[in-house]
Amino acid sequence: MIRTYRASDAEALRALFIRAGEGSPSGDLWRHPESERAVYLDPYIEHCPESLFVAETDGALVGYLTGCPPGAALPSEDDRLIGALRSPAVLLRPATARFFGRAALDMATVCRREPSASGELHDDRWPAHLHIDVAPEARGTGAADGLMEAWMGALDGAGCHLQTLVENPRAIRFFERHGFVPYGPSPTVPGVRYRGARVHQLTMVRPFAAA
Repeated sequence: MIRTYRASDAEALRALFIRAGEGSPSGDLWRHPESERAVYLDPYIEHCPESLFVAETDGALVGYLTGCPPGAALPSEDDRLIGALRSPAVLLRPATARFFGRAALDMATVCRREPSASGELHDDRWPAHLHIDVAPEARGTGAADGLMEAWMGALDGAGCHLQTLVENPRAIRFFERHGFVPYGPSPTVPGVRYRGARVHQLTMVRPFAAA
């Protein structure tokens, strides 16, 4: 079942956040779920709860989509990162220090040679954006398709973008099925590694669809 988020889902959704990205190229950041959630989940609960959709099976949450509609007052990703990492107890953890050490190295080397940097897209043609995650046991069940259909219905035709990774071909094929196409360059994402190698951001866009 696909439905909108309810306040009573908060605990289950935060537990799902920890495991929903397992096995994906973007699933491993600085390994501190609370601060990662403060960047990639909690602000959507606070600022865009009406466009947060969940997939439920037998009473358990198995997937979610955080949508940011045009005009939403969501803080920028940079501001969310700064807020989440301001605590020394988080920033000085060994795993956090390793992640941002890799990020600094990437920015000082490979990223300097690239024509553009990874980061948010700001373009009036695609003002909305989304993040979607589905638990491993729900992949291939139609849960992700249902979440996307609910979000697209809520958008009412507005242009939308998302960001995934070049190294995640399954996700790319999924988004292409839902009308998204690659847009722009594919810069290195500082700090992130998948199977020991650097990864590259892929922006995808879905144009405005007139009713």
